[in-house]
Amino acid sequence: MNKTLEYYLALPYTMEIIPDEDDGGYVVRIRELPGCITQADSWEQLQIMIEDAKQLWLESALEHRDPIPEPSGVFA
Repeated sequence: MNKTLEYYLALPYTMEIIPDEDDGGYVVRIRELPGCITQADSWEQLQIMIEDAKQLWLESALEHRDPIPEPSGVFA
């Protein structure tokens, strides 16, 4: 089965949110996708920013045929 971008975007990846105590705002990363990290100034921006980062990470991996980890417990 060829897994699509939409398939991966729908998976329940683990988001780790770290408050930036020095500068304010937040840093967020997706634990299963190495290097998929972004920052946001507010809680409201956080979801938009990480979804954008996740999509770009996945698009690049698919384009380069890199392996894409899935969250634990997800079977297709």
